[in-house]
Amino acid sequence: MKRKNFDKIVTAVGFGLSVFLFAAAALLNWGASFASDSVKSQLDNQNISFPAADAMPEATKAQLAKWAEKKVTTGEMARDYSDLYIWEHMKGSAIAAVGKPATYSEVSGMYMGLVRGGSSDTAQIAKLGDLRQTLFMGNTLRGMLLEAYAFGTMGVIAGYGAIAALVGGLVMLLLSIAGLVHIRRTPDSATI
Repeated sequence: MKRKNFDKIVTAVGFGLSVFLFAAAALLNWGASFASDSVKSQLDNQNISFPAADAMPEATKAQLAKWAEKKVTTGEMARDYSDLYIWEHMKGSAIAAVGKPATYSEVSGMYMGLVRGGSSDTAQIAKLGDLRQTLFMGNTLRGMLLEAYAFGTMGVIAGYGAIAALVGGLVMLLLSIAGLVHIRRTPDSATI
């Protein structure tokens, strides 16, 4: 095979890869922007704000201090609000009611056991019923906020992918241009 023909094929493939990588960079950038804008607008609509630093849970006060009195607008903020604020309140409510940290399913099991068992301890049934509802709402809020965190993280990853695809596209474009220069310098008689 003539060297020039081989170089033309390789250069054409290089230009094709450049176009593909530039298209991938554009789509990844669009995805990153969409995810970021969606997470921000959805969280903005919820109007969730961190309390003042002195009202933060003691166990996570140091981690949450950076967000004091700020509105939740990013995936990272949603994760911290969920895991470091709501979760701590849920644990505190459970400790106050049953003496230990407990999940919704555990408390619901206790509650249903008393109700189905025909217990006459109405105060305990009411306390577990209230805690059950509190933990259910907390889990629901946490799930929604952690979903915003997941989508925000996917947007960040797509942004990094866009940068990598753009750099790869530029490198391939430069190599393809170098291939064109090489084709001009290769003698017609050269073979591989």
